[in-house]
Amino acid sequence: MSTRQLDVEICMGSSCFSRGNNKSLEIIQSFIKKGNLEARIQLRGCLCQNKCNSGPVIQINGVLYKEVYPVTVVDILNEALHADDDVVVPETPNVAELQH
Repeated sequence: MSTRQLDVEICMGSSCFSRGNNKSLEIIQSFIKKGNLEARIQLRGCLCQNKCNSGPVIQINGVLYKEVYPVTVVDILNEALHADDDVVVPETPNVAELQH
């Protein structure tokens, strides 16, 4: 099992926030909590990254992800967590379940 650490930075600028990062933030927080990943994922918000045309954006370990919407954020996190694994990542949980 991978022990890869993630540094996740989510843009909280008004454009990204209103276009989906407000919901993505909640989903990421729930993903971390439900997966007991507090020791592996460092989450922080940031001010506008001046990537508004490509937003909403998040950065994971310095890699910029563009057009990240609530329906795709869990897949992106799972991919980043298991990037070095030789195993298949389990099926992604339902986004609606993570929002509760």
